[in-house]
Amino acid sequence: MRRYPTCGEAWLGLLTHVTEEAEPGLDDRGPVLEAPPLSFEIVNLSWEDPLLSGVAEATTIARYERKFTSQEIITPFKYSYGARLRRLQGVDQVDWACELLRARPWSKSAWISLTVPGERPDAVPCLAALSVRVRRGELQMSAIFRSQNAFTAYLNYFPLRAIQAEISVRLGAPCGPLRVYVDVPHVYVADTERITGILSRLGSAGGGSQAADMALRGRCQCGGHRLLLGEPVRRAPGRGRDSESILDRCRSERAG
Repeated sequence: MRRYPTCGEAWLGLLTHVTEEAEPGLDDRGPVLEAPPLSFEIVNLSWEDPLLSGVAEATTIARYERKFTSQEIITPFKYSYGARLRRLQGVDQVDWACELLRARPWSKSAWISLTVPGERPDAVPCLAALSVRVRRGELQMSAIFRSQNAFTAYLNYFPLRAIQAEISVRLGAPCGPLRVYVDVPHVYVADTERITGILSRLGSAGGGSQAADMALRGRCQCGGHRLLLGEPVRRAPGRGRDSESILDRCRSERAG
């Protein structure tokens, strides 16, 4: 498993993986690029991370924190991680995991599920489960995502570290690395221009130059046409421009 010293490096690694390995897909919000599953560990998380400095606005950071702490649904999200962690079917699952590990510190059963069988499809959370355990004197935590938008992924990792830190304090065991598994890492085609810009700007830290080039060659399924990002789309004579980018095509077809 890849081990990243910082959250910023993990984020760039995830973005690079998606842009290099992605295949076209569709989502309720529009065309996406989906990559194979990925797992990795993050050792340190700090907003002083130079790779994250200036990337997210304070209001966005606060909104994601509230998604994990508030038991109310925060707009524009469709579910509350705070409610699922603290009162899912009437159970505070963080308390439950702490009590289990306090009584049986060797246990592998401190599993926190955030999904509910049979719930409406648009409310199934991206974060499916957390697993916590004490090993080698550390409080280890794994976060299992059924799906994750790689572009904004890092915004979830800091609230997750806060949960891990809370449990570590209650059990008297220092935090170990945060382990992340993403079953369907993806990005939205509408975000690819910004992503390639970030990877180009921060490329020396995360192999970004190659990843940015690969992003332009990722395939996207849009409007029934299999197209190549960055490759011109030839139009029939008399139908406007001779060519347009896949991003323009996606936008025009979605608007229509």
